[in-house]
Amino acid sequence: MARTQVEGKVVAVTGAARGIGREIARALAEAGAKVSLGDLDHEEVLQAAALLPGALGLGLDVTSTASFREFLEQTELALGPIDVLVNNAGVMWVGPFDEEPEAAIHRQFEVNVHGVMRGVRLAAGPMRRRGSGHILTVASASSKLAPAGEASYAAGKHAVLGYLKAVNSELHGSGVHLSVVMPAVVDTRLAAGTSSGSVALLSPRAVADAVVKTVQKPRFEVTVPSWIGPLYRVVELLPERPRHAVLRAMVPDQIALANPAARERYESTLVRAGNEDKETP
Repeated sequence: MARTQVEGKVVAVTGAARGIGREIARALAEAGAKVSLGDLDHEEVLQAAALLPGALGLGLDVTSTASFREFLEQTELALGPIDVLVNNAGVMWVGPFDEEPEAAIHRQFEVNVHGVMRGVRLAAGPMRRRGSGHILTVASASSKLAPAGEASYAAGKHAVLGYLKAVNSELHGSGVHLSVVMPAVVDTRLAAGTSSGSVALLSPRAVADAVVKTVQKPRFEVTVPSWIGPLYRVVELLPERPRHAVLRAMVPDQIALANPAARERYESTLVRAGNEDKETP
C-alpha cells in the first residue's frame, strides 16, 4: 500500500476526549498517524485513546501554559517530534449579549482565543527550527459570520482568524503551515440546543475528514461545507441592505431558535469554570 501524506506523522489534538476532537484523532489514526489526544477530562481522554492503535491520552488544560507545554513535551517523548498540532478545544455560551454572564465571556476567550494562541506559540518554534510542521486550528463559520446569540463566541472566533492571518504572514517561507478549519454547526455537546439554520447539521466525522484532507494538502482557510466560503465572499460584495437580508436567511438566530433548557447543564459548567479562572491567581 502506498504511504499516505498522513501516515507516520506525529499529531497532537486538543479537546480530544469527545466530539470533533475525538473524531479527528480517530480519522488521523485510521490514516496512519501517531496520535496524542489531550483533554481537560483526563479519564475520558484515556478511554478515547485506548480505542485507537498506539494512541496516547494525556491531561491538558489549554488555559495553562505549563499544562500545554507538558502535553507537547510528553507527546514528543512518547511519539517523536510533533508534525501537526490540531487546536480543537473550544466552548460556547448562547443567548442575548446583555444577559451573558461575565464568567462565560471570560471562559470563552481563555479557551477559544488564548488557548489557540498558546498552542501556536508553543508549537511553532520547534517546527520552524526543523523547517517543517503544520498547525491546524478548528475554529467556526462564526470566524466570518456573526449569529445573533453568539456575540462573544463569534468575537473570539473572529479574533482567532485575525491572529492566525498575522502569524501566517510571519511564518511564510519557514516550512510551517497554518490552517483554520471553519465548520457550520456540528452535532456535539457544545452545540446542543442550537439551530443550524439553512445549513444541514454536520457530523463530527465530516469535520474530521476535512482536517485529514487539510493535513494531506495544507490550505490556510477551509470551510465545512466547502461552499460556505465562496458564498460568503460573494455576499460580502453586495450592498448593505441585500447583504443583511441574505445573511439573515443564511445564519441562524440563536436567540430565537436555540433551546436554553437543552443547554442549561453545559452552560452552567462553563460559567463555573469561568468563575474559577478568575479566582486563580
